Amino acid sequence: MSQYFQIHPENPQKRLIDQSIAIIRQGGVVAYPTDSGYALGCHLGEKKAIEKIKWLRSLDDKHNFTLVCSDLSEIGTYAKVDNDVFRLLKAHTPGPYTYILDATSEVPRLLLHPKRRSIGVRVPDHRITHALLAALGEPLMSVTLIPVGDDLPMNDPEEIRERFGAHLDAIIDGGACHLDPTSVIDLRELPPKIIREGRGDITPFQI
Repeated sequence: MSQYFQIHPENPQKRLIDQSIAIIRQGGVVAYPTDSGYALGCHLGEKKAIEKIKWLRSLDDKHNFTLVCSDLSEIGTYAKVDNDVFRLLKAHTPGPYTYILDATSEVPRLLLHPKRRSIGVRVPDHRITHALLAALGEPLMSVTLIPVGDDLPMNDPEEIRERFGAHLDAIIDGGACHLDPTSVIDLRELPPKIIREGRGDITPFQI
């Protein structure tokens, strides 16, 4: 059964953040709140945890995993960003967007799309997420917690505990989140390509 941490969404308790990070560093899978629904996260490159997330979400090898980053400079470590793309990212980060970019050699192979060598990256606008990232010191490997057969991400931590508690190592209860998933923008070539319209306004990317 998973650990259950009630963390304040505006003033995250350091003790609980540190306990959550200890679980992640030990290879655990956690459910945590973002600015667009709850997500499943694990340590970057932790193969068993990634396989568990694939199983929970029924994902195939073609699914683009997302690196949840603390800021733009961290994105630049894991994804190839030229000047034009950097300007777009700077104007709309943090926020409820997932950007598809070409990955650098820093990204573990098991996270990459098998043919395109692409990776999703994002910087959420959520204090608990940023507290986790600051304590971890590197990105979280993440996917939105959308149950099989559903269209929207989960936003009720009690329901997450009821449905997935037996398979997760920790659930971070940060209260209800927005229901809409992120907008997904492919920035590997310009003009951008809208992959999914979600919570983030896509108008700035329709150029």
